[in-house]
Amino acid sequence: MATRHSLSHRLGPIVLAAAAVLMAGAGTAQSARAGNDIEGPGGKGAQVYCFMRNNGNVHEVSWTAAYALIKRQSSGLFKTSPEHAAVMITESVVQNPGTFPDCGRFLGDLYAPRTSGSTAASPEPGPTSISVVGGGKAGGSGMTRSERYN
Repeated sequence: MATRHSLSHRLGPIVLAAAAVLMAGAGTAQSARAGNDIEGPGGKGAQVYCFMRNNGNVHEVSWTAAYALIKRQSSGLFKTSPEHAAVMITESVVQNPGTFPDCGRFLGDLYAPRTSGSTAASPEPGPTSISVVGGGKAGGSGMTRSERYN
């Protein structure tokens, strides 16, 4: 009887370690599949963004459409941030260059710093600017999220 009891005490940590390794491997594989999945929210957002840009739309219009789709398609407890959506689009384009052959030239616009002197004729806000009804910025301070925390 004492042999069984001590055996289970010795096997317990080994079983837990093996389970942790298996779960970590599954998480890595799932993460890799999510980046290559053009049917996921990031892939669909990349399709919209690249299609619109390749057909002559400006960054702002293309970004707004792609980000709206990503927010709607993402399943999760929290809303997808603009920064994360931009990364999702970038990952989809970079990992699937054959699917998005001419889109690489537009990816820089997702990360371009927003200039304070942008005119009404050519507004090109980056994914960090969040407009609210009334024309102001979220929070009312006039600062973007990245400016606030830097």
